[in-house]
Amino acid sequence: MGEEPENIVIQEGAPDWVVTFGDLMSLLLCFFVLLLSFSEMDKAKYKEVAGSLKKAFGVQYQVKTMSVPKGVSMVAKDFNQPLVPTFKREEFVEMQLRQEERKQVGQRLKEEIEEGLQEMEGMEGMEELIGVEVGENEVTIRMMGETAFDSGKAEIRPPMLPLLKKIAGILREQEGEITVVGHTDNVPIRWGQFKSNLGLSMARAASVADYLLNQGSIAPERVSTMGFGEHRPIETNDTSDGRQKNRRVEIKLKSQPIE
Repeated sequence: MGEEPENIVIQEGAPDWVVTFGDLMSLLLCFFVLLLSFSEMDKAKYKEVAGSLKKAFGVQYQVKTMSVPKGVSMVAKDFNQPLVPTFKREEFVEMQLRQEERKQVGQRLKEEIEEGLQEMEGMEGMEELIGVEVGENEVTIRMMGETAFDSGKAEIRPPMLPLLKKIAGILREQEGEITVVGHTDNVPIRWGQFKSNLGLSMARAASVADYLLNQGSIAPERVSTMGFGEHRPIETNDTSDGRQKNRRVEIKLKSQPIE
């Protein structure tokens, strides 16, 4: 006969590890419920988060955002996003007002330049060489070719003086720093008082700045000058039209930074 089986002790109830596991799950559930109670539930934000989770399992792409959703900071609104500075509502409104103000200043300058060119003698065919560009943080007045200066010289052409005076009157009414920047083409200087294009560009910028200060009554602390010579072209120097556009003086009105 075989041996009798040993007495097997069967433990009643759940194993010890199940009890520990259950306690851990309960604590985790309470923890997430507590986090949920601290957050602000918003139907629209919930849809945004749900959509972001959906995108996370599909094609990811970059989207610029102006602010981080409140109350759902534990879940990313979108994946692989570039960092964009956040702005308060007051700062955002001020930015919008400044953009609108720059557009109005640019429009006034365009109208004054168009009107001034019609009244000026000796400026026929140069309408396309004087323009205004409204950027994100500045307004740029660009005078290209021989609109403001004769070739190789740094004295402002007399027909240009009345128009510069009108421009100075508008700039005087606006806030912000004014920078006068001189540029040339890449044709070397072989004669005259200037030894290089860099020196010529700086002298032309200084002439325009002096006129703005003396005749335009603009505060000196607002005006600065720069010269780049041929090193920052906007067109190719391989054609006469390109070189004409590269020979330019720019007056830049920069907005005050938001504090």
